[in-house]
Amino acid sequence: MELFPDEAHVRLRSRAHGTYLHAEEDGVGVTLRLRRASLNQAWAVHRLARGGTSYVLLHGAAYGRYLALVRDDDAQEGQDSARRACRAVQRVYDAPGQEDVLFEVVWAEDGSGDVLMRHCTFGGWRNFNNQRTMMSWVVEAIPPREDPPELPPVIPPLPVAIGGPVRRRRVVHQPVFRRIIQYVRADDQGHVNNLVWRMFWFDGRSVSHLRGDLANELAEENPHSITLCVWAGSQGRRTPLVTDLPANEQTMDIVVLATESAAAEALVYPNVGAL
Repeated sequence: MELFPDEAHVRLRSRAHGTYLHAEEDGVGVTLRLRRASLNQAWAVHRLARGGTSYVLLHGAAYGRYLALVRDDDAQEGQDSARRACRAVQRVYDAPGQEDVLFEVVWAEDGSGDVLMRHCTFGGWRNFNNQRTMMSWVVEAIPPREDPPELPPVIPPLPVAIGGPVRRRRVVHQPVFRRIIQYVRADDQGHVNNLVWRMFWFDGRSVSHLRGDLANELAEENPHSITLCVWAGSQGRRTPLVTDLPANEQTMDIVVLATESAAAEALVYPNVGAL
């Protein structure tokens, strides 16, 4: 389907709600939100043929994780179909036979040009607030940027006031996320040796700090000489990491490219500010 060319970036707008499919900052949730110039609303297309069927997979431009449907353990009792008891999440694509990330895309029958997304396991993706109707999507292409974006500045976490009356309130600092970073350096063509992965503990969410720490790990004097990609699963595609890390403590796999390498120059960055 020409609306989903491989490796292109798209936004998905709900026809019913007028809001956009949004990858939440926790790196797990998926919601609908008003449009904004955010990588969290940009999705990269990954086309895949399996068993004679053409599938469309979508991975987020922010954190690289794949859009998936999973069983909703909180579904209300009395639902008569397991196909309805599902919710959208961001997931690692790590198994060759993994099915929760597989979607078939078909045209809506009303001639609107909208599309419907049928999940490999749950069938038609139904509306968030009306399980009796299918979710109809308007696909918006996102053009690429000419150059990579600058990394966001480091912003220290703001203290939060908690308590009752003003005189009893106290200020506490927001928790600092701590996670394992697993990393490997790629050659100029982007190939990696899976036997030489290394790891370290990283505190916080700043992608600028992460690039600096990785430059130190690799004895690079200039952090700008390296480009980071997040790899959300061995079956997934690499995503340039240009936004702060998700608000969780899950391990992240990072592939480090030389900024002047052919592999880094081939990366595509969505121009989320384009109209």
